[in-house]
Amino acid sequence: MDLFFDQALARRYHSRSQAARVLTETWAKYNMYCPRCGYPRLTHFENNREVADFFCSDCKNEYELKSKNGAIGRRISDGAYETFIQRITSANNPDFLVLSYDLEALRVNNLWVIPKHFFTPSIVEKRKPLRANARRAGWVGCSILFDQVPIQGRIGVIRNGTPVNKDDVMKNVERASHLETSNLNARGWLLDVLNCVNSISKEDFSLVDIYKFENKLKVLHPENNNIQAKIRQQLQVLRDKGFLEFLGRGVYRKKGSL
Repeated sequence: MDLFFDQALARRYHSRSQAARVLTETWAKYNMYCPRCGYPRLTHFENNREVADFFCSDCKNEYELKSKNGAIGRRISDGAYETFIQRITSANNPDFLVLSYDLEALRVNNLWVIPKHFFTPSIVEKRKPLRANARRAGWVGCSILFDQVPIQGRIGVIRNGTPVNKDDVMKNVERASHLETSNLNARGWLLDVLNCVNSISKEDFSLVDIYKFENKLKVLHPENNNIQAKIRQQLQVLRDKGFLEFLGRGVYRKKGSL
């Protein structure tokens, strides 16, 4: 995997934003494999697709590329809010490739793949409408709250300028797929409780520890009046899917890490 952009291609563009878009998409086209099936190349969709940028010609999985010069930070800017929400809640929403790069060095720094089932409306931030005097007055964009994606769904492909072993990436994607569910409400609950578990610093934790997040979960799920029972239910799901071990007497142990 070559981590450097095509310098000759960079010289064709005066606009930094246009150059960055072409450089990152071209890099992904010639260097990124399919994290799902391992096929060695991704195929670029025709331009102006509303969400997806690439697809795997072997397993047909779709990918959306999000890139940023420098550190990714907490948020990743995206397009129109309504369009984005409709796509990520649909049956054919894409996996995301999140890339950070150094435009001066023309080099990729980090790359993560986020499987599609880690996206819920709660991690999409709706931005304020553009002002009346703007060219697209009233247009509403959005941002992906990258730090709200559970760590099990932020799977490293390149870390600090070093590619992760391809087999390890695919293994982590496969493990993360155990959390997949088509029910959007169930998905939201599972990932929200998983984030709470991740926030506990101890390897072994008790129901007392996880119940401390009850108010936070109530804000996220105001329709539910029995938060503690729902927490216990989701812990059982995480146990059944191999992410937790039940030690008895209300104590759980985290299993594995990505």
